[in-house]
Amino acid sequence: MQTYIEEKLAPRLQGDGGWVEVAQVDGDTVTCVFRGECSKCNKLERCVAWMESEILRATGRNARIQAIRKKPYFWDVK
Repeated sequence: MQTYIEEKLAPRLQGDGGWVEVAQVDGDTVTCVFRGECSKCNKLERCVAWMESEILRATGRNARIQAIRKKPYFWDVK
């Protein structure tokens, strides 16, 4: 699943200014860190559902993606 996310799904998110990194795979649960535009997107839940359906379609495995938003460090600087 990690390879599929990194090679197939991540480039599609990058096209919209987003970035996803796989932090951990534990069975069918995949923890992903979302950066860039994904970190502030109000449609992230739909994107996660799309990723889960693409993984199921391509690999036949049910995946549960746990999303972590990681905003850029400079957003905290005032």
